[in-house]
Amino acid sequence: MGHLVGGISSAGRALPALDGVPFLTSRSSGPYIWDNSGRRYIDTALGFGATIVGHAHPAIIDAVSQALSLGSMPAFAHTGEEAAATALTTATGPLSRVIFTNTGSEAVHLACRIARVTTGRSQIAKMAAGFDGWYDDVAFGNAGSSEAAMKANTRPTKARTTLLRFNDFDDVERLFDDCEDIAAVLVEPMLANAGCILPAPGYLQHVEAVARRNGAIVIADEVLMGFRTRFGLTGHSLGLTPDLATVGKAIGSGIAVAGVVGTPEVMAACERGEVTRAGTYSGNPVATAAVCATMDILKDLNYNAVLAQGDRLRGRIEQAFATVDGVRVATSGYGTVFTIWFSEESPTNYVQAVAKVDPARTKMFHVEARRRGLLTMPFSFGRMYLSAVHDDAMIDEMAEIVQNIAGVMR
Repeated sequence: MGHLVGGISSAGRALPALDGVPFLTSRSSGPYIWDNSGRRYIDTALGFGATIVGHAHPAIIDAVSQALSLGSMPAFAHTGEEAAATALTTATGPLSRVIFTNTGSEAVHLACRIARVTTGRSQIAKMAAGFDGWYDDVAFGNAGSSEAAMKANTRPTKARTTLLRFNDFDDVERLFDDCEDIAAVLVEPMLANAGCILPAPGYLQHVEAVARRNGAIVIADEVLMGFRTRFGLTGHSLGLTPDLATVGKAIGSGIAVAGVVGTPEVMAACERGEVTRAGTYSGNPVATAAVCATMDILKDLNYNAVLAQGDRLRGRIEQAFATVDGVRVATSGYGTVFTIWFSEESPTNYVQAVAKVDPARTKMFHVEARRRGLLTMPFSFGRMYLSAVHDDAMIDEMAEIVQNIAGVMR
Protein backbone atom coordinates (compact mmCIF):
# COMPACT_ATOMS: atom_id res chain seq x y z
CA MET A 1 0.00 0.00 0.00
CA GLY A 2 1.49 3.33 -1.05
CA HIS A 3 1.27 6.60 0.85
CA LEU A 4 -0.47 8.50 -1.98
CA VAL A 5 -4.23 8.10 -1.52
CA GLY A 6 -5.56 6.02 -4.37
CA GLY A 7 -2.23 6.48 -6.16
CA ILE A 8 -3.34 9.86 -7.56
CA SER A 9 -4.01 13.42 -6.37
CA SER A 10 -6.80 14.16 -8.88
CA ALA A 11 -9.44 11.52 -9.57
CA GLY A 12 -9.52 12.18 -13.32
CA ARG A 13 -5.99 10.80 -13.74
CA ALA A 14 -7.00 7.21 -13.08
CA LEU A 15 -6.56 4.84 -16.02
CA PRO A 16 -7.40 1.13 -15.99
CA ALA A 17 -4.54 -1.31 -15.68
CA LEU A 18 -3.70 -3.03 -18.95
CA ASP A 19 -2.78 -6.71 -18.67
CA GLY A 20 -2.42 -6.11 -14.94
CA VAL A 21 0.07 -3.25 -15.42
CA PRO A 22 -0.90 0.21 -14.11
CA PHE A 23 -0.28 3.22 -16.35
CA LEU A 24 2.28 5.75 -15.11
CA THR A 25 3.74 8.51 -17.26
CA SER A 26 7.41 9.38 -17.29
CA ARG A 27 7.53 12.38 -19.64
CA SER A 28 5.68 14.24 -22.37
CA SER A 29 6.74 16.30 -25.36
CA GLY A 30 4.86 17.78 -28.30
CA PRO A 31 1.91 15.48 -29.14
CA TYR A 32 3.39 12.51 -27.29
CA ILE A 33 3.45 11.01 -23.82
CA TRP A 34 5.69 8.17 -22.59
CA ASP A 35 4.87 5.58 -19.92
CA ASN A 36 7.37 4.50 -17.29
CA SER A 37 8.48 1.56 -19.44
CA GLY A 38 9.50 3.97 -22.21
CA ARG A 39 6.63 3.31 -24.63
CA ARG A 40 5.47 6.35 -26.59
CA TYR A 41 1.79 7.21 -27.20
CA ILE A 42 -0.02 9.83 -29.24
CA ASP A 43 -1.73 11.86 -26.55
CA THR A 44 -5.35 13.03 -26.86
CA ALA A 45 -5.80 14.03 -23.21
CA LEU A 46 -3.20 16.83 -23.43
CA GLY A 47 -3.36 17.82 -19.78
CA PHE A 48 -7.18 17.79 -20.00
CA GLY A 49 -6.96 20.59 -22.54
CA ALA A 50 -4.11 22.55 -21.00
CA THR A 51 -1.63 22.10 -23.83
CA ILE A 52 -3.02 23.56 -27.06
CA VAL A 53 0.58 24.13 -28.28
CA GLY A 54 1.74 20.64 -27.31
CA HIS A 55 3.61 19.38 -24.29
CA ALA A 56 6.82 21.08 -23.14
CA HIS A 57 6.90 23.73 -25.87
CA PRO A 58 10.49 25.09 -25.97
CA ALA A 59 9.40 28.74 -25.70
CA ILE A 60 7.32 27.99 -22.61
CA ILE A 61 10.11 25.98 -21.01
CA ASP A 62 12.61 28.79 -21.67
CA ALA A 63 10.31 31.43 -20.19
CA VAL A 64 9.50 29.55 -16.99
CA SER A 65 13.11 28.42 -16.56
CA GLN A 66 14.24 32.03 -16.67
CA ALA A 67 11.53 33.01 -14.18
CA LEU A 68 12.63 30.21 -11.85
CA SER A 69 16.23 31.29 -12.05
CA LEU A 70 15.26 34.79 -10.90
CA GLY A 71 13.24 33.52 -7.92
CA SER A 72 9.81 31.97 -8.09
CA MET A 73 8.21 33.60 -5.05
CA PRO A 74 9.15 37.23 -4.31
CA ALA A 75 5.96 37.72 -2.18
CA PHE A 76 5.48 41.27 -3.44
CA ALA A 77 4.34 42.70 -6.78
CA HIS A 78 6.54 42.01 -9.77
CA THR A 79 6.66 43.27 -13.34
CA GLY A 80 5.51 39.96 -14.79
CA GLU A 81 1.95 40.33 -13.48
CA GLU A 82 1.06 43.43 -15.48
CA ALA A 83 2.85 42.06 -18.55
CA ALA A 84 0.78 38.88 -18.39
CA ALA A 85 -2.43 40.81 -17.73
CA THR A 86 -1.80 43.01 -20.76
CA ALA A 87 -0.98 40.05 -23.00
CA LEU A 88 -4.07 38.13 -21.89
CA THR A 89 -6.64 40.93 -22.05
CA THR A 90 -5.50 41.89 -25.52
CA ALA A 91 -7.63 38.94 -26.61
CA THR A 92 -10.63 39.22 -24.26
CA GLY A 93 -12.37 42.29 -25.66
CA PRO A 94 -14.38 44.32 -23.13
CA LEU A 95 -13.19 42.05 -20.34
CA SER A 96 -10.10 44.18 -19.89
CA ARG A 97 -9.26 43.59 -16.23
CA VAL A 98 -7.81 40.38 -14.81
CA ILE A 99 -7.01 38.76 -11.48
CA PHE A 100 -4.75 35.72 -11.66
CA THR A 101 -5.37 32.58 -9.63
CA ASN A 102 -3.71 29.18 -9.61
CA THR A 103 -6.53 26.91 -10.76
CA GLY A 104 -9.78 27.07 -12.65
CA SER A 105 -11.70 26.09 -9.53
CA GLU A 106 -10.25 29.09 -7.71
CA ALA A 107 -11.13 31.36 -10.63
CA VAL A 108 -14.77 30.24 -10.64
CA HIS A 109 -14.95 30.65 -6.86
CA LEU A 110 -13.62 34.21 -7.15
CA ALA A 111 -15.93 35.08 -10.05
CA CYS A 112 -18.94 33.94 -8.02
CA ARG A 113 -17.75 36.01 -5.06
CA ILE A 114 -17.44 39.08 -7.29
CA ALA A 115 -20.95 38.49 -8.63
CA ARG A 116 -22.43 38.21 -5.15
CA VAL A 117 -20.76 41.40 -3.94
CA THR A 118 -21.66 43.31 -7.12
CA THR A 119 -25.34 42.35 -7.11
CA GLY A 120 -25.98 41.96 -3.40
CA ARG A 121 -27.54 38.57 -4.12
CA SER A 122 -26.42 35.11 -3.03
CA GLN A 123 -27.50 32.43 -5.52
CA ILE A 124 -25.42 31.26 -8.49
CA ALA A 125 -27.30 29.39 -11.22
CA LYS A 126 -25.14 26.84 -13.04
CA MET A 127 -25.93 24.46 -15.86
CA ALA A 128 -27.04 21.00 -14.78
CA ALA A 129 -24.30 18.52 -15.80
CA GLY A 130 -21.82 21.36 -16.21
CA PHE A 131 -18.44 21.23 -14.49
CA ASP A 132 -17.27 24.49 -12.96
CA GLY A 133 -14.65 23.23 -10.55
CA TRP A 134 -14.60 21.03 -7.49
CA TYR A 135 -15.26 23.59 -4.73
CA ASP A 136 -18.32 22.92 -2.59
CA ASP A 137 -20.50 25.73 -3.90
CA VAL A 138 -20.42 24.64 -7.54
CA ALA A 139 -19.60 20.95 -7.16
CA PHE A 140 -23.32 20.30 -7.38
CA GLY A 141 -25.28 18.89 -10.27
CA ASN A 142 -22.20 17.65 -12.13
CA ALA A 143 -22.61 15.08 -14.90
CA GLY A 144 -23.38 11.69 -13.40
CA SER A 145 -25.09 13.08 -10.31
CA SER A 146 -28.75 12.45 -9.56
CA GLU A 147 -29.43 16.20 -9.55
CA ALA A 148 -28.10 16.76 -13.06
CA ALA A 149 -31.05 14.97 -14.68
CA MET A 150 -33.46 17.44 -13.00
CA LYS A 151 -36.27 14.88 -12.89
CA ALA A 152 -37.98 16.25 -9.77
CA ASN A 153 -40.72 18.87 -9.91
CA THR A 154 -38.69 21.25 -7.78
CA ARG A 155 -35.51 22.90 -9.02
CA PRO A 156 -32.39 21.28 -7.50
CA THR A 157 -30.73 23.70 -5.10
CA LYS A 158 -27.94 23.29 -2.57
CA ALA A 159 -26.82 26.12 -0.32
CA ARG A 160 -25.94 28.95 -2.73
CA THR A 161 -26.15 27.02 -6.00
CA THR A 162 -29.18 26.22 -8.14
CA LEU A 163 -29.43 24.41 -11.48
CA LEU A 164 -30.98 25.01 -14.86
CA ARG A 165 -31.22 22.82 -17.94
CA PHE A 166 -28.68 23.50 -20.67
CA ASN A 167 -30.33 24.25 -24.05
CA ASP A 168 -33.79 24.60 -22.47
CA PHE A 169 -34.92 28.11 -23.40
CA ASP A 170 -38.07 28.04 -21.24
CA ASP A 171 -36.17 26.88 -18.17
CA VAL A 172 -34.13 30.08 -18.20
CA GLU A 173 -37.36 32.05 -17.81
CA ARG A 174 -38.61 29.69 -15.09
CA LEU A 175 -35.33 30.06 -13.20
CA PHE A 176 -36.03 33.68 -12.35
CA ASP A 177 -39.67 32.94 -11.57
CA ASP A 178 -38.44 30.34 -9.08
CA CYS A 179 -35.81 32.53 -7.44
CA GLU A 180 -35.37 36.29 -7.13
CA ASP A 181 -31.95 35.99 -5.49
CA ILE A 182 -29.87 35.03 -8.56
CA ALA A 183 -26.57 36.91 -8.57
CA ALA A 184 -25.23 35.33 -11.75
CA VAL A 185 -25.76 32.65 -14.32
CA LEU A 186 -22.63 30.54 -14.78
CA VAL A 187 -22.47 29.07 -18.27
CA GLU A 188 -19.94 27.20 -20.39
CA PRO A 189 -19.79 27.68 -24.17
CA MET A 190 -20.08 23.88 -24.36
CA LEU A 191 -20.92 21.24 -21.75
CA ALA A 192 -17.51 19.64 -22.13
CA ASN A 193 -17.62 17.31 -19.14
CA ALA A 194 -21.05 16.04 -20.17
CA GLY A 195 -19.75 14.89 -23.55
CA CYS A 196 -19.12 18.12 -25.49
CA ILE A 197 -22.77 19.15 -25.85
CA LEU A 198 -22.95 22.29 -28.00
CA PRO A 199 -25.30 25.18 -27.25
CA ALA A 200 -28.38 25.39 -29.45
CA PRO A 201 -28.42 28.37 -31.85
CA GLY A 202 -29.35 31.50 -29.89
CA TYR A 203 -29.30 29.77 -26.51
CA LEU A 204 -26.33 31.61 -25.00
CA GLN A 205 -27.72 34.96 -26.12
CA HIS A 206 -31.08 34.02 -24.58
CA VAL A 207 -29.43 33.19 -21.25
CA GLU A 208 -27.64 36.53 -21.29
CA ALA A 209 -30.74 38.55 -22.19
CA VAL A 210 -32.94 36.95 -19.52
CA ALA A 211 -30.23 37.26 -16.87
CA ARG A 212 -29.71 40.94 -17.57
CA ARG A 213 -33.46 41.63 -17.63
CA ASN A 214 -33.64 40.18 -14.14
CA GLY A 215 -30.65 42.02 -12.69
CA ALA A 216 -28.19 39.12 -12.73
CA ILE A 217 -24.78 39.11 -14.36
CA VAL A 218 -23.30 36.49 -16.67
CA ILE A 219 -20.16 34.48 -15.91
CA ALA A 220 -18.66 32.49 -18.78
CA ASP A 221 -16.67 29.53 -17.52
CA GLU A 222 -13.98 29.31 -20.19
CA VAL A 223 -11.37 27.46 -18.16
CA LEU A 224 -11.53 24.65 -20.70
CA MET A 225 -12.63 26.46 -23.87
CA GLY A 226 -10.86 29.81 -23.62
CA PHE A 227 -8.11 30.14 -26.28
CA ARG A 228 -8.92 26.65 -27.57
CA THR A 229 -10.96 27.61 -30.66
CA ARG A 230 -9.67 31.16 -31.21
CA PHE A 231 -7.28 33.72 -29.78
CA GLY A 232 -9.66 34.73 -27.04
CA LEU A 233 -12.93 33.49 -25.59
CA THR A 234 -15.04 30.91 -27.39
CA GLY A 235 -18.18 32.54 -26.00
CA HIS A 236 -17.40 35.78 -27.82
CA SER A 237 -17.41 33.95 -31.15
CA LEU A 238 -20.81 32.47 -30.23
CA GLY A 239 -22.40 35.85 -29.52
CA LEU A 240 -22.09 35.78 -25.72
CA THR A 241 -20.90 38.97 -24.00
CA PRO A 242 -20.38 38.02 -20.34
CA ASP A 243 -19.54 40.39 -17.51
CA LEU A 244 -16.93 37.97 -16.15
CA ALA A 245 -15.11 34.98 -17.58
CA THR A 246 -12.86 32.41 -15.99
CA VAL A 247 -9.83 31.23 -17.96
CA GLY A 248 -7.11 28.67 -17.36
CA LYS A 249 -5.64 25.55 -18.96
CA ALA A 250 -4.58 26.78 -22.42
CA ILE A 251 -3.40 30.19 -21.17
CA GLY A 252 -0.41 28.61 -19.42
CA SER A 253 0.45 25.67 -21.67
CA GLY A 254 0.63 23.18 -18.82
CA ILE A 255 1.90 25.55 -16.10
CA ALA A 256 -0.57 26.01 -13.24
CA VAL A 257 -2.31 29.33 -13.83
CA ALA A 258 -5.86 30.59 -14.22
CA GLY A 259 -7.69 33.85 -13.81
CA VAL A 260 -10.85 35.92 -13.86
CA VAL A 261 -11.28 38.52 -16.58
CA GLY A 262 -14.03 41.09 -16.32
CA THR A 263 -15.32 44.47 -17.34
CA PRO A 264 -13.88 47.48 -15.50
CA GLU A 265 -17.31 48.18 -14.03
CA VAL A 266 -17.67 44.76 -12.41
CA MET A 267 -14.02 44.42 -11.41
CA ALA A 268 -14.22 47.81 -9.65
CA ALA A 269 -15.51 46.00 -6.57
CA CYS A 270 -12.13 44.29 -6.35
CA GLU A 271 -10.28 47.57 -6.88
CA ARG A 272 -12.22 49.06 -3.95
CA GLY A 273 -11.35 46.11 -1.73
CA GLU A 274 -14.95 44.97 -1.39
CA VAL A 275 -14.09 41.47 -2.64
CA THR A 276 -11.67 39.35 -0.63
CA ARG A 277 -8.95 37.93 -2.85
CA ALA A 278 -5.66 36.35 -1.88
CA GLY A 279 -3.40 33.41 -2.69
CA THR A 280 0.30 33.10 -2.03
CA TYR A 281 0.98 31.66 -5.45
CA SER A 282 -1.56 33.70 -7.44
CA GLY A 283 0.14 35.54 -10.27
CA ASN A 284 3.59 34.23 -9.35
CA PRO A 285 6.52 34.89 -11.72
CA VAL A 286 6.56 31.36 -13.15
CA ALA A 287 2.83 31.41 -13.94
CA THR A 288 2.88 34.87 -15.49
CA ALA A 289 5.94 34.03 -17.56
CA ALA A 290 4.03 31.04 -18.94
CA VAL A 291 1.06 33.28 -19.80
CA CYS A 292 3.24 35.80 -21.63
CA ALA A 293 5.06 33.12 -23.60
CA THR A 294 1.82 31.32 -24.44
CA MET A 295 0.03 34.45 -25.62
CA ASP A 296 3.01 35.26 -27.82
CA ILE A 297 2.58 31.88 -29.54
CA LEU A 298 -1.21 31.85 -29.70
CA LYS A 299 -1.58 35.32 -31.22
CA ASP A 300 0.00 33.94 -34.40
CA LEU A 301 -1.55 30.46 -34.28
CA ASN A 302 -3.61 29.44 -37.29
CA TYR A 303 -6.64 28.32 -35.30
CA ASN A 304 -8.66 27.57 -38.42
CA ALA A 305 -6.06 25.06 -39.54
CA VAL A 306 -6.00 23.35 -36.12
CA LEU A 307 -9.80 23.19 -36.03
CA ALA A 308 -9.82 21.75 -39.54
CA GLN A 309 -7.42 19.00 -38.45
CA GLY A 310 -9.82 18.04 -35.70
CA ASP A 311 -12.79 18.05 -38.03
CA ARG A 312 -10.86 15.84 -40.43
CA LEU A 313 -10.10 13.37 -37.66
CA ARG A 314 -13.73 13.37 -36.53
CA GLY A 315 -14.81 12.57 -40.07
CA ARG A 316 -12.28 9.74 -40.34
CA ILE A 317 -13.44 8.28 -37.01
CA GLU A 318 -17.09 8.30 -38.05
CA GLN A 319 -16.14 6.86 -41.45
CA ALA A 320 -14.14 4.05 -39.83
CA PHE A 321 -17.24 2.76 -38.06
CA ALA A 322 -19.71 3.47 -40.88
CA THR A 323 -19.37 -0.01 -42.35
CA VAL A 324 -19.03 -1.90 -39.06
CA ASP A 325 -22.01 -4.14 -38.36
CA GLY A 326 -23.76 -3.28 -35.12
CA VAL A 327 -21.56 -0.33 -34.16
CA ARG A 328 -22.20 3.26 -35.17
CA VAL A 329 -20.26 6.30 -34.06
CA ALA A 330 -21.06 10.01 -33.95
CA THR A 331 -18.99 12.87 -32.55
CA SER A 332 -19.85 16.14 -30.85
CA GLY A 333 -17.84 19.23 -30.00
CA TYR A 334 -15.34 21.46 -31.77
CA GLY A 335 -12.33 20.51 -33.85
CA THR A 336 -9.80 20.63 -31.02
CA VAL A 337 -12.00 18.94 -28.42
CA PHE A 338 -14.76 16.41 -29.05
CA THR A 339 -16.47 13.31 -27.70
CA ILE A 340 -17.02 9.99 -29.46
CA TRP A 341 -20.52 8.55 -29.07
CA PHE A 342 -21.37 4.94 -29.87
CA SER A 343 -24.66 6.05 -31.34
CA GLU A 344 -26.25 7.04 -34.65
CA GLU A 345 -26.37 10.68 -33.52
CA SER A 346 -24.70 12.85 -30.90
CA PRO A 347 -26.84 14.28 -28.08
CA THR A 348 -28.17 17.82 -27.93
CA ASN A 349 -28.94 17.83 -24.20
CA TYR A 350 -27.92 16.01 -21.06
CA VAL A 351 -30.91 13.67 -20.91
CA GLN A 352 -30.03 12.38 -24.37
CA ALA A 353 -26.38 12.13 -23.37
CA VAL A 354 -27.17 9.91 -20.40
CA ALA A 355 -29.22 7.62 -22.66
CA LYS A 356 -26.40 7.38 -25.20
CA VAL A 357 -23.37 6.70 -23.00
CA ASP A 358 -21.87 3.25 -23.45
CA PRO A 359 -19.21 2.77 -20.74
CA ALA A 360 -18.28 -0.74 -21.90
CA ARG A 361 -17.59 0.29 -25.50
CA THR A 362 -15.84 3.48 -24.40
CA LYS A 363 -13.49 1.48 -22.19
CA MET A 364 -12.96 -1.11 -24.94
CA PHE A 365 -12.08 1.68 -27.38
CA HIS A 366 -9.57 3.07 -24.87
CA VAL A 367 -7.95 -0.34 -24.28
CA GLU A 368 -7.64 -1.14 -27.99
CA ALA A 369 -6.31 2.34 -28.74
CA ARG A 370 -3.78 2.10 -25.93
CA ARG A 371 -2.51 -1.23 -27.20
CA ARG A 372 -1.82 0.53 -30.52
CA GLY A 373 -0.09 3.58 -29.07
CA LEU A 374 -3.02 6.02 -28.92
CA LEU A 375 -3.96 7.38 -25.49
CA THR A 376 -7.62 8.33 -24.91
CA MET A 377 -9.89 8.94 -21.94
CA PRO A 378 -11.53 5.69 -20.80
CA PHE A 379 -14.67 7.05 -19.15
CA SER A 380 -18.16 8.18 -20.14
CA PHE A 381 -18.31 11.81 -21.30
CA GLY A 382 -14.57 11.68 -22.01
CA ARG A 383 -13.02 13.89 -24.66
CA MET A 384 -10.34 13.81 -27.34
CA TYR A 385 -8.13 16.90 -27.53
CA LEU A 386 -5.87 17.95 -30.36
CA SER A 387 -3.02 20.43 -30.34
CA ALA A 388 -1.29 22.53 -32.94
CA VAL A 389 1.44 19.88 -33.25
CA HIS A 390 -0.90 17.05 -34.26
CA ASP A 391 0.06 17.35 -37.93
CA ASP A 392 -1.33 15.75 -41.12
CA ALA A 393 0.75 12.59 -40.78
CA MET A 394 -0.35 12.13 -37.18
CA ILE A 395 -4.03 12.59 -38.06
CA ASP A 396 -3.59 9.86 -40.67
CA GLU A 397 -1.87 7.62 -38.13
CA MET A 398 -4.64 8.16 -35.59
CA ALA A 399 -7.30 7.47 -38.21
CA GLU A 400 -5.58 4.22 -39.19
CA ILE A 401 -5.49 3.13 -35.55
CA VAL A 402 -9.22 3.86 -35.23
CA GLN A 403 -9.87 1.89 -38.41
CA ASN A 404 -8.14 -1.12 -36.83
CA ILE A 405 -10.12 -0.66 -33.62
CA ALA A 406 -13.37 -0.58 -35.59
CA GLY A 407 -12.54 -3.97 -37.01
CA VAL A 408 -11.94 -5.40 -33.55
CA MET A 409 -15.20 -3.92 -32.21
CA ARG A 410 -17.27 -5.28 -35.09
